[in-house]
Amino acid sequence: MSSLNRITFDLTIMGGRACIRGMRMTVALVLNLVANGMTTADIIDAYPYLEPEDIQQALQYAAWLAEDAVYPVEPLAAA
Repeated sequence: MSSLNRITFDLTIMGGRACIRGMRMTVALVLNLVANGMTTADIIDAYPYLEPEDIQQALQYAAWLAEDAVYPVEPLAAA
């Protein structure tokens, strides 16, 4: 996750939620826009202070959060 340098957390901005470059633009809002069919160009037209890399990193952050991992569970030894 170290390459996600545009995703920031600050308790004084949007209650500490994941934001884009310290702005009051949450990752959740960007993801919602993408999920509802907006392209990167559409989003930048609507929010000109965003950059394509902001949107890309929001998607990468969401993918990282949703990463599936399977861990085998070993039965407890009888006492």
